Amino acid sequence: MRIDPQDTRDAVIAVAAWIAGPEEGEKPDRRAIANAVRLTARTLAQESPGHSVEVRVPPFVAVQCIEGPRHTRGTPPNVVETDARTWLRLATGLSSFEEEESAGRLSASGTRAGEISARLPILPL
Repeated sequence: MRIDPQDTRDAVIAVAAWIAGPEEGEKPDRRAIANAVRLTARTLAQESPGHSVEVRVPPFVAVQCIEGPRHTRGTPPNVVETDARTWLRLATGLSSFEEEESAGRLSASGTRAGEISARLPILPL
């Protein structure tokens, strides 16, 4: 299923004030956050197909992306995991992979996990 760029843009705009504002700002409803997270992550997977890096944004989505060896069992060798707000800040260019990793809001394991930073932002805000 192809992700429609306009659907992704609409979903991100619906939560833009939350991701661009202060951390303690008013949080949008869970469905709006889930929609924006899923569409941006699936857009990343669509634009960078492959199975060598798994991006996890619990509890909303996990996608595999980046060409390379396919992972089939157990914990993938290259994993990026973060929370919804941090992911959306990365996906929109409001923050950088390095900044979020050094702040402890993003964990990256494996030699290829950092490769997603070259594919961000997905949708500049």
